[in-house]
Amino acid sequence: MPKPYENFDHKRYHWRNDIDYRLHPEAYKVGKGEQGVLICEPYKSEILPAWRFKTPEIAKHSAETIYQQFLGYMAAGDFVGADMSRKFLQMGFTRARRYTNYKGGRKYEQQSDAQLPKGTGDPQKALSASIFYNYWQQAESHIEYQKSKQDWKQKYG
Repeated sequence: MPKPYENFDHKRYHWRNDIDYRLHPEAYKVGKGEQGVLICEPYKSEILPAWRFKTPEIAKHSAETIYQQFLGYMAAGDFVGADMSRKFLQMGFTRARRYTNYKGGRKYEQQSDAQLPKGTGDPQKALSASIFYNYWQQAESHIEYQKSKQDWKQKYG
């Protein structure tokens, strides 16, 4: 069974690490889910240091910080920064859920690629996930963000 990344088509992937998306926002694509979140600079470097979910307390501070960054980008009219913040909030939810479900966050055994048993993870991560989920939904439902996202997708994709 091939691993998901083995047939990855780099030429068709929209996000590149050699583009400054603040200088060239027109190159940014919204995409699906968290696509591009760990590639798009300078936003990745601005948001990533705040992204943590080890405990619910850490997750709350992290999600609040990233949501404030989201609001700051929105106030500055910087859709790319706002969308990247939204993606980090979403990723906080999905990664914390993975650590809830699987010990060490690993879904597959490294040697055999067999799926590991679900329910072996840290139940505290479920609280972290719910914190990120709430902030992610706040960002996603932000009226000005929704309008900006729709406009951006029509203009740039």
